[in-house]
Amino acid sequence: MAASGGQLRVGAWTLPQSKHGLALVLEAPLQPDAPADWLHDVLLAPSDRDSFFDLVDEHGLVVVKGVHAREAGYRMVRGRSSRGRLSQGEYYHHDGCTGPVKPRAVEIRFPYQLIARHVATAVAPFPDTVIAMLAELPSGLGASAFWSPWREHVAGATLDRAGWDTLQGLLTRAVRRELGAEGARAYFRGVDARAGAYVEPWEAGESRFIANANRLRTMQHRRAWPLAMPEGTPNGNLVKRWPAEELGEP
Repeated sequence: MAASGGQLRVGAWTLPQSKHGLALVLEAPLQPDAPADWLHDVLLAPSDRDSFFDLVDEHGLVVVKGVHAREAGYRMVRGRSSRGRLSQGEYYHHDGCTGPVKPRAVEIRFPYQLIARHVATAVAPFPDTVIAMLAELPSGLGASAFWSPWREHVAGATLDRAGWDTLQGLLTRAVRRELGAEGARAYFRGVDARAGAYVEPWEAGESRFIANANRLRTMQHRRAWPLAMPEGTPNGNLVKRWPAEELGEP
């Protein structure tokens, strides 16, 4: 792969590329004979697959738009949000967080379908997410002396990965315990803004490749409930996979 100006050259194909916030956005190849599933046939072709995952590592988030991808290997994104209760997916997290080995990247995809996707997916760098969570605590909750040593650790840059995970777990539990659903959602919108999260509406045929655990850049993501969405509004379905470990059936 070779980048030049606003284009990315992948083998015989030329893809428009641009930066949108923290995301690198790739569009369909310019050549008229490009395959409809250029995600698999170009970016994830055996000759360029490793280079593509290096690109995900480097940027943290690569958004691939307008692909009619084969659905083998994907599984449904589970969990549903409601007005009265946050789902687990609405808190910032890494994928595969319960296992000892974290997947290198997660691909979340909105396949072509008749129903629009109204709930966003926020993606932001880790541990910026944790720093923002601590800074955005409401005054009544954040004034507790309990957080003072943690603020000192953050200011002194003395936390290792395990320490960041511990602090995030404490913050998540405090927010879940002390804030109602709408208060927690408002809090996380503030976290998104402070952390510079990518929170864009989903487009049909779009995949987001998120650097989940690697030596260059690690990101977290969450389901982001919009400000205005009537109860019972139909919401399009997402699918996902861990493409570096389980490519599926290209």
